[in-house]
Amino acid sequence: MMYPDYRPRRLRRNENLRSLVRETVLTPARLIYPVFVMPGKNKREEIPSMPGVFRLSVDRLAAEAKECRELGVNHIILFGLPENKDRVGSGAHAADGIIQRAVKELKNKVPELTVSTDVCMCEYTSHGHCGIIHEGEVDNDATLEVLARTALSHAKAGADIVAPSDMMDGRVGEIRTILDEHNFDQVAIMSYAVKYASAFYGPFRDAADCAPQEGDRRGYQMDPANAREALREATLDVEEGADILMVKPAMAYLDIIRMLRDEFDHPIAAYQVSGEYAMLKAAAANGWLDGEQVMAESLLSIHRAGADVILTYFAKDMARLL
Repeated sequence: MMYPDYRPRRLRRNENLRSLVRETVLTPARLIYPVFVMPGKNKREEIPSMPGVFRLSVDRLAAEAKECRELGVNHIILFGLPENKDRVGSGAHAADGIIQRAVKELKNKVPELTVSTDVCMCEYTSHGHCGIIHEGEVDNDATLEVLARTALSHAKAGADIVAPSDMMDGRVGEIRTILDEHNFDQVAIMSYAVKYASAFYGPFRDAADCAPQEGDRRGYQMDPANAREALREATLDVEEGADILMVKPAMAYLDIIRMLRDEFDHPIAAYQVSGEYAMLKAAAANGWLDGEQVMAESLLSIHRAGADVILTYFAKDMARLL
């Protein structure tokens, strides 16, 4: 029987050989850990639909951040649950708001940590939508001013990166302008450039208490059937000044991550969202899948598809495994 001169199995015989030729290597430095901040003191509440993920009060953040740093996870992104909500999301840009206090606490206690902030209104509006409602619709242009004020308030608190997730047209340019006008030209923008209207967000909406009270978000988030539109969205954000382009969700949109990687030189981020996390945790809890292996494989697939940066609730667990 004739064998080819090249046998691929030669380099698979043991771990040393496999690691020598491994094409994709994931490190904790590539991961961003999402953290939910809640009102109160000395609070740490597990989210039922996201086992192992907690809502934390501001005074518990430093301990969480130090644990991340010890594991080599140097980046977090903050999501806030405000004390009060109103129809215009005024808590999003309040100087003493939940995120503003959280950023100050972290930069004071763990200054080496890179802190990103979610810039959106859904957690702060009583109706749960990502913008100002006018005559039953989200008013794009009226929302831009609020988003810009929110990003500026985060920068003033000490945020390193602001991450607009609202999907309003023109918001990256509006944010870049106000940051530069106030001498925050070094604060980066990680834009949720390609954010789909996905069913995988369910557990997050429980965690952040931000489900729409009526209607849905398909009028501003992208149709899951569209791929070419992702390039148009990302191109607009690049032109407006985005520093990092994000795709959300990640696992069901690996083709979109690859499209952006092939088209742009900008760093590409991908968000392994709450539903992706929850389904893997549930399967592992039932003994249907090996939890560690599917965690690692899922994150590796996102990185292999072209994501330089991965936002994931598995960040600490993956760092321990690595």
